[in-house]
Amino acid sequence: MPKGFKVIPAVDLKDGKCVTLVGGDPSKRVAELRNPLRAARKWEKCGASILHLIDLDGAIEGMPANMAIVRRIVKSLRIPVQFGGGIRSVEAARKLLDSGVQRIILGTLALADPKIVSTLSTNYGRSRIMVALDFRAGKVLTHGWRSSTDINPLSAARTYERLGAGSLLATNVEVEGRLQGMPLKPIRQLVEAVGIDVVASGGISSLDDIMSIRSTGAAGAVVGAAIYTGRINLREAIEEAER
Repeated sequence: MPKGFKVIPAVDLKDGKCVTLVGGDPSKRVAELRNPLRAARKWEKCGASILHLIDLDGAIEGMPANMAIVRRIVKSLRIPVQFGGGIRSVEAARKLLDSGVQRIILGTLALADPKIVSTLSTNYGRSRIMVALDFRAGKVLTHGWRSSTDINPLSAARTYERLGAGSLLATNVEVEGRLQGMPLKPIRQLVEAVGIDVVASGGISSLDDIMSIRSTGAAGAVVGAAIYTGRINLREAIEEAER
């Protein structure tokens, strides 16, 4: 995986298209592109060193639903891809890791059976296992953000680090897709709580937001709506934030 702080473009898949949703609500789309592969190639040409690829249908339905598109993107790009959405079994995780996906993002599966993180980390290496901590009002969410738990993100982060996760993806669902910036305190707390990489996601609307996230000690920032609406020029953001 690329080292140092990274600006990571997102390609979220829904109904075979590349979409950007507000708060994970399928009925509220900020942007929609018919060709996800074209979007992925565009971000690679802009200088991205890793792509964030999410199967939103899979996250909701419980199994990857856009695998033909995922395979085309992974095969077509020269940069590594981190993928999440609907990975609800060890078998599904293994297939993805063996198919060329560089890093998988585990959410609901990791919460349901944390030991799976240890199993996959042992077999594939810590760097290839990322755990998603999607949270709202200080509680971790599951099943495509539709179900809330009583789990505190900081407690979960420490557990997954101990079990072998190589990194964490922290998504503030309250601000996801709203282009209103991201509260920094939760990210800073996660960075201080663990010794593994924390990548922040949700609400990023400007280069200033990205630089603020970098100042927390986070390893990266996933950008979605802001690059699709033109609020952030990805190439310029990469040049500024990764230098």
